[in-house]
Amino acid sequence: MTSNSKVTLVGAGLVGSLMAVLLARRGMKVTMLERRGDMRKQRMSAGRSINLAMSKRGWTALERAGIDHVIRKEAIPMKGRIMHSETGDLTFQPYGLEDQAIYSVSRGGLNMTLLDLAEQAGGVDLRFDAQCLDVDLDTAATEFHDPNTDTTFTVDGDVVLGSDGAFSAVRGRMMKTDRFDYSQTYLKHGYKELSIPPTADGGFRLEAKALHIWPRGNFMMIALPNPDGSFTCTLFLPFEGKESFDSLREDNDVLRFFESTFGDAVPLMPTLLEDFRNNPTSSLVTVRSNPWQRNGRVGLLGDAAHAVVPFYGQGMNCGFEDCVVLDQKLDEFNNDWAAALPAYSDARIANGNAIADLALKNFIEMRDLVADERFLLRKKIERKIQTLYPDRFLPVYSIVSFSNIAYAEAMRESRNQDELLAELMRRDDIEAVWDSAEFETVIHDHMRGYTGVAAPR
Repeated sequence: MTSNSKVTLVGAGLVGSLMAVLLARRGMKVTMLERRGDMRKQRMSAGRSINLAMSKRGWTALERAGIDHVIRKEAIPMKGRIMHSETGDLTFQPYGLEDQAIYSVSRGGLNMTLLDLAEQAGGVDLRFDAQCLDVDLDTAATEFHDPNTDTTFTVDGDVVLGSDGAFSAVRGRMMKTDRFDYSQTYLKHGYKELSIPPTADGGFRLEAKALHIWPRGNFMMIALPNPDGSFTCTLFLPFEGKESFDSLREDNDVLRFFESTFGDAVPLMPTLLEDFRNNPTSSLVTVRSNPWQRNGRVGLLGDAAHAVVPFYGQGMNCGFEDCVVLDQKLDEFNNDWAAALPAYSDARIANGNAIADLALKNFIEMRDLVADERFLLRKKIERKIQTLYPDRFLPVYSIVSFSNIAYAEAMRESRNQDELLAELMRRDDIEAVWDSAEFETVIHDHMRGYTGVAAPR
């Protein structure tokens, strides 16, 4: 299917680049403009490249664009979490069934690959150092500023898509219209990127096929593997308080804090102090908006519509799923943007809100609960129910990460499962009987009226 539509894509990040590939495959003419310079020609700034966890939704989008085979070459499978206790003990929690994994990918590397693929797709004009100043919501004319020449210019098109991040200029223009809902909420925590280098022979210093977590109650550190044998670590810590970024002002404070809380990681991090000093401390924001389009001519994708915190690993995956749904709506309405954009917006908003809620909930799980014995027991019971009722009970993590079932449905199932598992966990002798034939009978009794999400086949 082809079309003569001219699309202005504002923002050449992950989501914008993937959308450009999908639109180019339709024969549309795409002009993609980015406020920053071409990252492929610049040295990436350290400290802002949190590794991403590619899951089913992300792979589905890349498959639809016909480029998944390119990305898989650099992706590292992670089959579960490895928890590091304060004494250095390790506990493994599988994410799903034996053959299921999420994949660690480099944000910068993936973005550069997608930019290359967009250029190779044909019909995509890439322009950098172009800051969006204004969008005409009626005509889809977009005004930009070039800082190199200190000049402004206008790009005309049939449609404007804003994929320009959590502080989107396109959304900012839409927010000035009547009946546009918007909210942003910050966590009291921030994050800082750190690193674990490879061994001298290029090997991994930790188990490579897992996401590592150091859960410490009000804060945590995670580490994801890279193809070169290194790990990208991210410290999530309150901005203020006794144990906070504000309290870690001197090298001795930093070293003392890490030795007391992440003792087994310190010997693996020779550049800890340098990374801590030089890498920025960044904030964590949740953005919600409604609607995601105006006049069938201007639309929002990815963080511009729904920024989420990274604790479910779904920010990129959700943005990529936006691209899939918009592409499907263009199929459904025969490339009629005036019909496709409103249908896309209506289909996605509830799901964007749901994954935002799930991500905030998972922050508490990762930070506080993954090392808790009662929580670990609950996970064992959850897996037992899945074994007994594979067609009626799919753990919420599996719904989110290993299926394309709607996020809103995952949110509803999360509430149902919380209620079911809370009832089962109320038994005083639960630790002793959870794996017994007697307890299976109890599970059967509770499952009689339970109507859950069916496992995808």
